[in-house]
Amino acid sequence: MSSATSSILAGLIGAGIQGSRTPAMHEREGDAQGLRYLYRLIDLDQLGLDSSALPELLGAAERMGFTGLNITFPCKQAIIPLLDELSDEARGIGAVNTVVFKDGKRIGHNTDCLGFAEGLRRGLPGVARQRVVQMGAGGAGAAVAHALLSEGVEQLSIFDVEPARAQALADNLNQHFGAGRALVGSDLAAAMAVADGLVNTTPMGMAKLPGTPVPKELLRPALWVAEIVYFPLQTELLRDARALGCPTQDGGNMAVFQAVKAFELFSGRQADAQRMLAHFASF
Repeated sequence: MSSATSSILAGLIGAGIQGSRTPAMHEREGDAQGLRYLYRLIDLDQLGLDSSALPELLGAAERMGFTGLNITFPCKQAIIPLLDELSDEARGIGAVNTVVFKDGKRIGHNTDCLGFAEGLRRGLPGVARQRVVQMGAGGAGAAVAHALLSEGVEQLSIFDVEPARAQALADNLNQHFGAGRALVGSDLAAAMAVADGLVNTTPMGMAKLPGTPVPKELLRPALWVAEIVYFPLQTELLRDARALGCPTQDGGNMAVFQAVKAFELFSGRQADAQRMLAHFASF
C-alpha cells in the first residue's frame, strides 16, 4: 500500500444512525491490519438535514479528502444521480451503499446484495425457497431482492407502502432473472399463507421506528424469517417468529458482510470476515 493511501477516512451518511456498529467494525479491522482508519457518522437527523443535502455532503467529503462513504436509509437511491460511475451490481440493483472517491471520480458500489446473500447462506442454509414474501422495496430491498433471486428463490412477492416502487423493483427483477420471478403483493395474508420465508427490508423494527411490518398472527412455525435491521438485533418481528419456533436470521450477518466488502473497497486490502464477525458480536 502506498503511503498516500495508508490512512483512510471514511464515513456513513444516513438518518438516525447513532446506533450504527459500522464505524467500530471498520476501525477495529483497520487497527488489526496496522492501518490509520477513521470512520465518521454523518447523521442527517442530528444535522437537521434530509437527502436533499446529499450534493453538499458529497462535495464536502471529496474536498476534505475522504477515501469513501457508506450510504444508508434514506439515501441509497437518491445518491445515484450524483455519481460518475456505477459498478455492475449497483447499476443492476439500482441502489448504492458504498461510494469510493478515486482519481477525481465518485464510483458507486453495492455491497448489500453480497452481504445479504452470504448471511442467508450461513444463517439459513438449506431452507425452502419456492415462495418468499419481502417487505419493502427501497434501496436495501432492491439489493436483498437481487440476492434472494440469485440464491434460488423461485417467486418473490414484494410488498411496499408505495405500490409503484414495488412495481418498479419487480419489473427490474423480472428483466434480470426471467418473467414471473417477482410480483407485487396485494394480499399479505394470502401471500404469507403459502410462503416458505419472509424477509423484512423496511426500517420497521429499528430502535427509532419500533413495531413490526407483519402482524404476528400471519406467522407460523414452518416459516423462516430474515431481518436486515440490526439495531436492535432482536426486533419485534424476530421475537414473534422465535416465540413460534421459526428458523430466523437477524440483521447482523448482512451488516458484517456488507462491511467486509466495503472495507476492501476503501482500503484495497482483504478484510478478515471471521474477525469482523467477532468484532460485531462483541459490541
